[in-house]
Amino acid sequence: MGKDTQFVKEIADIETDFPQWYTDVVLKTKLVDYGPVKGTMVIRPYGYAIWENIQREMDARFKAAGVENAYFPLLIPMSFMTKEAEHVEGFAPEVAVVTHAGGGKLEEPLVVRPTSETIIGHMMGKWVESWRDLPLRLNQWCNVMRWEKTTRPFLRTSEFLWQEGHSVYATGEEAEQETLRMLNLYREFAENVLCMPVLTGRKTEKEKFAGAVATYGMEAMMHDGKSLQSGTTHYMGQNFAKAFNIQYTGKDGALEYGYTMSYGVSTRLIGAIIMTHGDSRGLILPPPVAPVQVIIVPIAMKKEGVLEAANALKEELQAADIRAKVDDTDNSPGWKYNEWEMKGVPLRIELGPRDIENKKFVAVRRDETEKKEYERADAVQTVQTLLEQISKNLFAIAKQRMEERILNANTLPELLYGVNNGYFIRAGWCGDRACEDKVKEVAQATARVIDEHNDAQTCVCCGKKSLHTVFFARAY
Repeated sequence: MGKDTQFVKEIADIETDFPQWYTDVVLKTKLVDYGPVKGTMVIRPYGYAIWENIQREMDARFKAAGVENAYFPLLIPMSFMTKEAEHVEGFAPEVAVVTHAGGGKLEEPLVVRPTSETIIGHMMGKWVESWRDLPLRLNQWCNVMRWEKTTRPFLRTSEFLWQEGHSVYATGEEAEQETLRMLNLYREFAENVLCMPVLTGRKTEKEKFAGAVATYGMEAMMHDGKSLQSGTTHYMGQNFAKAFNIQYTGKDGALEYGYTMSYGVSTRLIGAIIMTHGDSRGLILPPPVAPVQVIIVPIAMKKEGVLEAANALKEELQAADIRAKVDDTDNSPGWKYNEWEMKGVPLRIELGPRDIENKKFVAVRRDETEKKEYERADAVQTVQTLLEQISKNLFAIAKQRMEERILNANTLPELLYGVNNGYFIRAGWCGDRACEDKVKEVAQATARVIDEHNDAQTCVCCGKKSLHTVFFARAY
């Protein structure tokens, strides 16, 4: 391997070697590089710009919902982690611990946060005194560390970026409502910003967050038929409130424990975008999060007036809040076309002397291949319309694929056949953990979410009466 790990001559075939295709794409498009510590990634500017757009769109939604941003320490006392037994057991294998600092051994080891329920619970215990302090709804944008054994950029790395929201309410009903409200916020974001259809629902007891009463998930189907958990919300009941003494004086003067919930999405969403929309030519980025929404390629750039016309168009688009860029490098137009297609830019505009003379421009959508000519005078409105059409088309394509690849199964052989052929399986489950474990053993598939429409009659594993209808799939 050369000095630059992004040197990939060509990307693998998406249909025959999807894992290698994914790795080739994230490296060749310079989204990430590998960090010097095993399992870490360096997010390069193009990749980070996608995250910034995700962050901006998501943060606006949180603030509109009344959530406030805060920041909490990276290092958490080990004693905090042990206060909630199920929580510490769930995270113990992934925790990185600091034992020495300042030239000496610490009196108490410090955990590098794998999540912040404990430190935020501690602070909420200090801040909440009266019913007037509730609800307390906070979010932080930060990094976390989970010492993963098997890693892949964006999908599973030892350190990643995310947001984690934490709220405390006076009643369990309010906290549960918030848990579902944030799940719906995530779903709307996935569909309207990432153009990505998702399945949402409650997780099984086996798959729930460590320390939660109930966990709800958002699952997306990737190009290869595997599922990617793309966001979760958790109802904690009073588990963390009691562990961290989050108490308030009610209107009647009685001292009560609060009810907490949490929710989070991460840079894993970038992996979801890549594997949902990408094709044999590389990335296809949804317009709302694309760092460059329109790339303008000047044709016969050295001819008088061409570059000036391209820059004038760029400035016009930018004034309308469209992220436009002119490729004024000395590479050939063909090279530029391939490069920006690989990078997934939603719309390419070609502008040459003949176009300028005729007061036209040529545009090519990334989700299509046909070149079309448009009036230069209508450029802003045309581009806005095209970007909207691209978003709708990307969602429609992904939704159709997901709907066509959901298979109902009544037996384990049917389930196994389905997951072997890239399907999500919708099947009955009796509620017994042993049957859930058997499905994983036989098919390497897990229960992703419980379907709210429970119409299955029998358990796919044991044949007994079904308690739930569940979506099973192999997952990243």
